[in-house]
Amino acid sequence: MMLFKTKISKNTSLLITFLFTVLLTHAQQNKVDGVAVVVGKNIVLDSDIEKFKKEVELRSEGKISISDCEMLEELMQQKLLAHHAVVDSVTVSQGDIDSRVNRSIAFFTNEYGSEEKVVEAYGFNDIEDLRKELERVQRENTLIEKEQQKITKDVDVTPEEVRLYFNGLKEKGELPEIPAEVELAQLVLYAEASKEEEERVVKKLEQLKKEIENGASFDLKAIINSDDPSVAQNKGNLGIITKETNFIKEFKEAAFSLDEGQISEPIKTIFGYHIIKLHKIRGQGREVSHILIQPEISDEKLKETKEEIEKIVADIKEGKITFEEAVRKYSEDKDTKLSGGLLMNPYTGEPTFELTRMPPDLFGRISELKQGELSDVFYDETRGGEKMYKVIFIKHRTDTHKADIVEDYVRMQQFALEKKKEEELNKWSKEKISETYIKLGSDYKKCSFKKDWKKENK
Repeated sequence: MMLFKTKISKNTSLLITFLFTVLLTHAQQNKVDGVAVVVGKNIVLDSDIEKFKKEVELRSEGKISISDCEMLEELMQQKLLAHHAVVDSVTVSQGDIDSRVNRSIAFFTNEYGSEEKVVEAYGFNDIEDLRKELERVQRENTLIEKEQQKITKDVDVTPEEVRLYFNGLKEKGELPEIPAEVELAQLVLYAEASKEEEERVVKKLEQLKKEIENGASFDLKAIINSDDPSVAQNKGNLGIITKETNFIKEFKEAAFSLDEGQISEPIKTIFGYHIIKLHKIRGQGREVSHILIQPEISDEKLKETKEEIEKIVADIKEGKITFEEAVRKYSEDKDTKLSGGLLMNPYTGEPTFELTRMPPDLFGRISELKQGELSDVFYDETRGGEKMYKVIFIKHRTDTHKADIVEDYVRMQQFALEKKKEEELNKWSKEKISETYIKLGSDYKKCSFKKDWKKENK
């Protein structure tokens, strides 16, 4: 739903792959399935292997092909970590789980258009049924992550280890190819609605509130008046939100201040103006609906905003002001203003973007630009309806090349660290496998594993 403000962590692509596969499993749960392996109290089903295999191949665009035995070993490793996280009394907070579940639902809702469509697509009874399944998955995911962190928390690499790692790859002709990357910064000017237009919207919502309190249908008023794009499916009903739900702060504060059946006064968020109705208090949650109206912005204001940013760009090109100085002085984007406009990659949390993995519209604007150059001024609009003009600055750019120990030292350091962590996890796994109950299904006893998973056959 559009009120979510989400940021995606480094592990989100893997997490979403995992959740997507889990949902597919649920959708096909009536199919007869066999147990491939039991690790402690955890099981891996035959269908898990096939679905994860297909998902890995899909996400790697066919570049990675993995056998059933290799996939099973990967899954057994995850189950071993989950089992020993419980043995080691690793704890996870309910707040963390709820936050992860909300982000997952936000992702799938964005993909399908509404929570109802997600529930229907994957065969759940209702949104609460979906939440319970995602909570189970996210709890195990978190246990796995925390157990890994506990095992590798003291692992580090020295500059000499990085050099030896790099030279080892070089001698074997296995230096990785580093894709073309860019660091980007932006300068943003918003086109704001006039004071008179905002007053008109507030009065309109006040009138709707009065009519609903006098007996008019909230659902019908939402369908006719709301600018929320999902209103056709949900009639303005947002379901149950909690204080941990990743909604806009002002919206949650207003929702939790209401009594059952009460409608709020108009409130302002980055998406526009809302009135909120509280249907039911359900434990720590609130079932709410809203009507959103976004103030209209005149063509004259849009033209004025464009001309203003074009003047700033002209001053930058003439050397009257640097790009970073212009951002700090003029840019209206709060998230990037203090960092000189620097954009962070939402999928990695880093300030670099692989050129070929950028959104197509952004790639088209900057792909031919060199380091230090500016894009043309262009119009943009958020899902919340905020209208703006932007210009993008190429802060740094590298072309595709073989890894270099100097230019790519930080990346090689990360590779070396990950390798060392993997070695520590392998050492831990070999020790824990010997003391953990593991039972392989007959179809997988013929597999050749890297670790001694078949110990029960000895």
